[in-house]
Amino acid sequence: MIPFNKASITDLEVKYVTDALLNGKSSGDGSYTAKVYHQFKERFDIDNMLLTTSGTTALEMASMLADIKPGDEVIVPSFTFSSTANSFMLRGAKPVFCDIRRDTMNIDERLIEGLITPKTKAIYTVDYAGIPCDADVINEVARKYNIPVIEDAAQAVGSTYKGRTCGTLAPFGCYSFHETKNYVMGEGGAIILNDPAFIERAEIIREKGTNRRQVLKGMVDKYTWHDVGSSFLPSDILAALLCAQLERFDEIMNKRMFVWNTFQTEFKELEDKELLVRQYVPDYAVHNAHMYNIILPTDEIRTNLVARLKENDIFAYICYVPLHSSPLGHKLGYEPESCPVTEDYGERVLRMPLYADMTKEEVYKVIELVRDILTK
Repeated sequence: MIPFNKASITDLEVKYVTDALLNGKSSGDGSYTAKVYHQFKERFDIDNMLLTTSGTTALEMASMLADIKPGDEVIVPSFTFSSTANSFMLRGAKPVFCDIRRDTMNIDERLIEGLITPKTKAIYTVDYAGIPCDADVINEVARKYNIPVIEDAAQAVGSTYKGRTCGTLAPFGCYSFHETKNYVMGEGGAIILNDPAFIERAEIIREKGTNRRQVLKGMVDKYTWHDVGSSFLPSDILAALLCAQLERFDEIMNKRMFVWNTFQTEFKELEDKELLVRQYVPDYAVHNAHMYNIILPTDEIRTNLVARLKENDIFAYICYVPLHSSPLGHKLGYEPESCPVTEDYGERVLRMPLYADMTKEEVYKVIELVRDILTK
């Protein structure tokens, strides 16, 4: 069987998790959490980062810090996971769905300004497949209207935009370390505070609305309730798992890149025959091989390909049902024609299996079977 995804776990992860279990500090903000922050500082020059219980809760924290309120409007791509929209809808805001580009499948930056109204409170971008949006254009629009940008970089740990690290391209950046991501802690995420003005409040929100983190830093001798917050910090046991993953950063990246590059090379022949469209990476981006997509000519061809691959114990999946045409999207009054490119691609995109420990034989088994199915 070739699964869709499989986390890469070695003796190092077992060693660190076991140590975290035995060292008497299994709650949040322990020694392994500190090591993770050091690793991100050393590799990416990221200073103001807070681990969270998920990428979802990182987005929720960003929505709170952006002071999103009931009645506000938030511009967001429809081609994303529900967490992106849930994070501000929980605050009572309304999603304003923006269509995507046909090349990167990221939010179409040319359409954003036309969606801005006096009620617009934020712009959420999604670095889909680990490929960053055109951040400079988006940030210019945001500055023009004094609207914050929240970068959902859940899939983009290790990717860059014009040499700048994804997650640092907006005032707030959000990562995911879910087991389906490149670097995992089971369930977990992080928020990056690229505007230092938000650091103190973020620490308070993350600790149930208290200034407990100031106690841990030795800044005060007792902590009290200061703001509305929740329990957004993960166990140090999970941080230990992530710490081991980050020590293996280059190994995991190189293995995933081999799989991605092999797909990209071998599927060119099928693209030349117009049997599929390969994933596109713009010149401004360096991606992290998070996922590999193909776009099929029709929904019927995609459905048949998925079924035939499954018959051979190979598991490939569609990415998203677009949010605007999902059951909740319909209840909110959105129509398929509101995001035509998203609607089209939602019916034709297929995500190939891709994980670090995927062998060369497994990669070529997938390629040969896709080739066989699409050419006969």
